[in-house]
This record gives sequence, C-alpha cells and structure tokens, in this order.
Amino acid sequence: MLVFPNCKINLGLNILEKRPDGYHNIETVFYPVRLSDALDIIVAKDGKFEFTQTGLIIEGNKDDNLCVKAYQLLKRDFNLPPVKIHLHKVIPVGAGLGGGSSDGAYAIRLLNKHFSLRLSDTGMADYARRLGSDCAFFIGNKPVIASGRGDEFQPCRVDLSDSRILVVVPPIHVNTANAYSRVVPSKIVKSLKDSILKPIHQWRDSLQNNFEPSVFDRCPEIRKIKQQLYEMGALYASMSGSGSAVYGIFEKKEIHSVSFPGCFVWRQ
Repeated sequence: MLVFPNCKINLGLNILEKRPDGYHNIETVFYPVRLSDALDIIVAKDGKFEFTQTGLIIEGNKDDNLCVKAYQLLKRDFNLPPVKIHLHKVIPVGAGLGGGSSDGAYAIRLLNKHFSLRLSDTGMADYARRLGSDCAFFIGNKPVIASGRGDEFQPCRVDLSDSRILVVVPPIHVNTANAYSRVVPSKIVKSLKDSILKPIHQWRDSLQNNFEPSVFDRCPEIRKIKQQLYEMGALYASMSGSGSAVYGIFEKKEIHSVSFPGCFVWRQ
C-alpha cells in the first residue's frame, strides 16, 4: 500500500518562551504543500521486519527513523505482524519542512488503514505526538495555527491555492536543537492570528520567523536566497521552521529567472 507523505511550510514563527520540560512554546501557521516522499508498507511474508530507504540519504541509525518508530509504537498496543517498510526520500532532510515528521505520521495513517485498527484522527494524532512535536499536524494535514510545542492546533482559514509557492533549499543542514539554543524568545508584538488574515503582500511587515536573525548570521547564503525571492517578485518570502529551506509566495503566474545554483528547487 503506497502513500505520499507531503511536507509543510511555516507562515510566521514566534518563539515565545522556554518550557520547564526543555521545549519551547511557539506560535506559527503550518501550511501543507505538495512536495512529497513515497512510503510503502506491506506484510512481511518471510516473517521478518525490514526497513529500506532510497532517494536522498538519511544519516543515522535506521531504527531512529520515524517510520520505524511509528510501527514499533503501534505494535505495542496492537497485534501487528512483521512488515516491510520502504521509504523513498524526496523532501530535503534538515530543511525545516517537516518531511521526517510527515513520514512518521503517514506511517501511522497507513498502518491504521492497512490493518483496520479503527483509530480516529484524534487517536492517530495522539500517537503521532509521541513521535515528535509537529507529527500530529500531518494527520489532519490542513492549515492550522500551531501553538504549545507545535502540537496544539486551531483551524486557520489561510488559502494559497491562487498563489504559486517556490521552495529553495541550499545544501546546508541547520540543526534544530542548535537553532533553538541561539534564538531569543520574545513577546508577541503583532498577533499572528490577525496578521495571517491580511492580504499576502502585507505579511512582509507583520509575519516574522524568529529563527531567521541567528540563522542568517551564521549562514548568509540563506539570507541571500530570501532576498533573491523578493527580487523575483515574491509577495512574501521566509525561511521555513529553523531552516534551511526558504520559500517565496508569488501571484499565480509563471515564475521566471529561477537560478539557485547548487540548491534544491521546487515549485507548486
């Protein structure tokens, strides 16, 4: 059974305060985009669990992959047989696009459907939260205002279907934990809930990503990509999450003069 886990972009990202549990309280809008991996899960006829992966290289131990962790998590509560999981990775890793979180959430969705576990969306989201802060978003997979650790959601009416989105990912890995250690939490000056309802061309003055100053200081090439997107005519441009992906939102017309040597470039 094959599914296509998509990624997301952050529309604004406020880091509010550090929590007693070591995480940070945030406020952001998660918006799903169609850039996707491919995930396949079948019953292991030989009775041996196996995880394989192609496409972009994922560093680290396979047992740490969120698809594997999703299977092991559900297996504790349900009588799941051994399976073969194959992930074809297209979404850049360490880019702030939530690709790994999406893979884990889609694994839960796929296992729930394949083995008729009868979990509701709420039930699947509860399991997804145990995998990572933003994993639960990909269960509903609709625009939301995310708060808390990034796992508390309110519906959001933002709609970019009449716009074009250009995502640019330079060959730079931004470590999320390191990015959080460098950011200075701040009180909200402009309400994200109010700002997101404004016309897109007004977002530039009201929607901020609090990770940008520290990341741009260390990686000026990421700042340059954002500047290039505005020079190309973007209505709004921002780094997604803790980076390194940067996206631009354009009016729905062909985007010309796309030149980002050495970068992964994708358009919707």
